[in-house]
Amino acid sequence: MKLKKFLAYLIPATVFSLGMASCSDFIDIDPENQQDVEAVDYTNTAQMYQPVVGTYNNVRAYAAHWANQLLMFSRDGDMWSGRTDDQAAAVDFGRYYNYNNGFWALNNVWVTFYSIVRSSNAALEALDNYKAHIDPSNSQELANYSQYCGEARTIRAWAYYQLTNNFGPVVILENNNQTDFVRSKQETVLNYILSECETAMGEMTATSKCRPNQMPHNGAVTYYTAAMVAAQTALVQGNWDKAEKYSDEIIESKKFSLYSDYYNLFKIPGKLCDESLFEIQCTDFGNPSGDYIGVDQWFNFAGCAMKNEATGKTFGGWGFMKYEDSFVNWAKERGETVRYTTSIIIPGVPTPSGDVCTKNPNEGHNYNGKGYLPYDQMTAGTTSWGRNNNVRILRYSEVLLINAEAKVRNGKSGDASFNEVRTRAHMPTLTGVTLDQILDERRMELCGEWCVRYIDLVRTGKAAAVLGPKGWTAEKTFWPLPATQLENIPDLEKDPK
Repeated sequence: MKLKKFLAYLIPATVFSLGMASCSDFIDIDPENQQDVEAVDYTNTAQMYQPVVGTYNNVRAYAAHWANQLLMFSRDGDMWSGRTDDQAAAVDFGRYYNYNNGFWALNNVWVTFYSIVRSSNAALEALDNYKAHIDPSNSQELANYSQYCGEARTIRAWAYYQLTNNFGPVVILENNNQTDFVRSKQETVLNYILSECETAMGEMTATSKCRPNQMPHNGAVTYYTAAMVAAQTALVQGNWDKAEKYSDEIIESKKFSLYSDYYNLFKIPGKLCDESLFEIQCTDFGNPSGDYIGVDQWFNFAGCAMKNEATGKTFGGWGFMKYEDSFVNWAKERGETVRYTTSIIIPGVPTPSGDVCTKNPNEGHNYNGKGYLPYDQMTAGTTSWGRNNNVRILRYSEVLLINAEAKVRNGKSGDASFNEVRTRAHMPTLTGVTLDQILDERRMELCGEWCVRYIDLVRTGKAAAVLGPKGWTAEKTFWPLPATQLENIPDLEKDPK
């Protein structure tokens, strides 16, 4: 069986980007700027970072495809896809748990993350080819090789984390020449992710025990990014000791802190701030046209019709991704202020930036404000929704809440980590916090982000009570395998090993 059938519609995994990666302030290669690996001069070890940059490009090009929001972010009962007149199958998926494995967006999620896996595999292979030409006495280049391997491995582990939490048993693709496509059980995949993160932490050099915004290649994943993915994975496994261990290590490093302004955390001022452990970098270089490194329609897809009150300028996007009224009411009843205003755009209610959603407030239009970029932060000359903003993936606030939960489950106090998150949100501190309080805090703090709430409901056994009335059952924990993949790879239908 040819590997190309495994992931239809992907660019070949044997290419990686070349060009500007030596620039130290931005991982900024355009995904189209590629060269066949066979033409690469591996003796030129000064170019060793290029395959890793190619992996970052694939995260930007694929992970930030709007269809991933469409399905992944609408699984938890708090958010839905937002429109019934377009991509209606997504409504069936997220609101009623009626899955259609022929839906193109389902295949898109699968292809998205395997494209990142394959790119990471190709990067690791290329790095080994470079290593063969490193002078054994060149300690700096050897350290770079190790660091770069750790970065590629961390990104690959994150991709598997997304795959297994959406599809359950999936194929562990050790390399791009593999012909065994029998899936592995979820527990096996989770163990693999944890092992990969621990290996990556061992590969990361001392210089990467820092924040992404301190890296020589600004924004690159670090030792602590790998530790966070490990902590997330341990939480899903119910391995409270490791969840506590790795979240403790991140906290005790004192490298990270919560961005003080929650509202601007998700906007231009918060790009790659000290709270970030992983985000997709974008830039329009301050120009309304010309060179642009971005995420296609990721922001525009979820943008609602807006009007700036001061200037009368209008802007907006496709109008997907809305919160259910039940979530909006729950957040309001909790007494949320900062997070309520930031996370939820309600028609007719001006944002702190003076923009107003012009949709009819009586039709259930409660949009995800975490993708909103105010008019006064847009690059002059453009009103493209979200242009020039970054896509946030991993944040320190989640580390704190992982730590609080792990400590409580281990019979300790989780108050300190928990209240650090609450304080930033202008919420009163609590003592003797319980597991349910921590899960509610996660629900509010991380709403509209990478299907965190759904994973929490499943791993804590609460999904049946919360989502059951909507049609969810334990058999629907994971999505079915995409029809396109089953057609091309019969091995996927075999029992997981």
